[in-house]
Amino acid sequence: MLKRPATMTDPSKPDPAKPDTAKSAPPRRCPICGKPAEVRWRPFCSRRCADIDLNRWFTGAYAVPAVEDDETPPEEGGEG
Repeated sequence: MLKRPATMTDPSKPDPAKPDTAKSAPPRRCPICGKPAEVRWRPFCSRRCADIDLNRWFTGAYAVPAVEDDETPPEEGGEG
């Protein structure tokens, strides 16, 4: 009879190396108001908080920092 390698596990059993995050992790909080997040609006608690976050992106309150190089890119179109 063939034996399975030690690295393979039974797919019907949970992997002991991976904890069940639904049971072990605390509930996520809304990043805007701190209330528990709702599945429908995840990661927010409501449409209102989702809209507040979207408005902050639109108005530039949130910004992804960019580092600009001092070098200018070479001319496109080749030589000549």
